[in-house]
Amino acid sequence: MALTREQRLGGALAAGAYFSWGLAPLYFKSLDFLPAAEIVMHRIVWSFALLLGLLIARHQARRVWDVLRSARLLGWMLLTSVLLIGNWGLFIWAVNNAHLLDASLGYYINPLFNVLLGMVFLGERLRPLQWAAVALAGSGVLIQLLTFGSLPWVALVLASSFALYGLLRKTLDIDAISALFIESLLMLPVALWYWWLQADSSATNLLANAWTLNLWLAAAGVITTVPLLCFIGGARRLQLSTMGFFQYIGPSFMFVFSVWLFGETLAPAKLLTFCCIWVALAVYSADALRHSRGNPGSPEGAEPCHDGPQRQCPEQAGQRIEH
Repeated sequence: MALTREQRLGGALAAGAYFSWGLAPLYFKSLDFLPAAEIVMHRIVWSFALLLGLLIARHQARRVWDVLRSARLLGWMLLTSVLLIGNWGLFIWAVNNAHLLDASLGYYINPLFNVLLGMVFLGERLRPLQWAAVALAGSGVLIQLLTFGSLPWVALVLASSFALYGLLRKTLDIDAISALFIESLLMLPVALWYWWLQADSSATNLLANAWTLNLWLAAAGVITTVPLLCFIGGARRLQLSTMGFFQYIGPSFMFVFSVWLFGETLAPAKLLTFCCIWVALAVYSADALRHSRGNPGSPEGAEPCHDGPQRQCPEQAGQRIEH
């Protein structure tokens, strides 16, 4: 069956989102002269500014105000903000400290963490092939534990924090753009406090920087929000199961960059761990494809439950928004 114009546009937007998240390490690596916390600071500040302009242009300020008036929603948003800033910080640290391979592993196993959280907290039942995928992924982690004597903690923390973020965002009835703005707003005081009292790099004072450097720092807001907008546009035009098959673009780019561009060592035991994860994801994807054919969903109006690189709902086939 020929694809419609909307479906082709949705595919292009989805691919753009996941390619952007996959290429993001190149941007963060270009700022490796800054501490990870300072890069996160810029990401928060400039994302807030960009999202504020976007909300004003879209006349969505009322939605934000309604959330800010609810103590319950605000409390949950504060928790998602903490998870998000922790995930951002660890990812940037991993990129700039020769742990991008571990970050790649984390985002490969993220969909399987989502499945487990869906089972534990949402009462979802795992199908046999999903159990097999989880068991294969667990075997891969066990191999690394027995070989190196330590858990791949960067991968596990990135995957679990992002999966928990997605689970919490799934339960909150807030559109993605408004939610990310509120999270940026809640993180803004911490970012400004760090900028004023803690940041001491050579790029801290914008007035002393070259304008090209300031533009590059402000681009952190674009790196955060543009993939999100592409993701939302794609999710509204495609079935969620279709969106899920774009999910491996990001970690695949990270894997290639880490080994062939940044020179990280891919030991045989770690390669075996990745092979277990890849087989697990092949099983998981085959099950998702078979299940989606038996239960076709509507391609229209599918509002994603959360926003970046790397952000995902447990029941969606591995969708994320990032880093």
